[in-house]
Amino acid sequence: MAKAKVPKRPTRDEFVLEEIGNQITEAYYEKSDIVLTIWGREEKVRGQIVLLDPRTGKVHVQTSHETAKVPFMDIMSVDYPRD
Repeated sequence: MAKAKVPKRPTRDEFVLEEIGNQITEAYYEKSDIVLTIWGREEKVRGQIVLLDPRTGKVHVQTSHETAKVPFMDIMSVDYPRD
């Protein structure tokens, strides 16, 4: 039985990854609300970064309902809410 084809995560160069890392670090230290576009998820994650875990490579985002643990490599873009 053949495995279902799962789309691969798009590759990004080191400059894009560095820029995303800088934006996440800045939002963490300034305690800013952010909106993350996550690869493989329909909805965006909005909240405040509460922990950057270098051991697991995950960014912990406190949303209004829960703490989302998002792998850094799955973050496609970082935006700031417009409201």
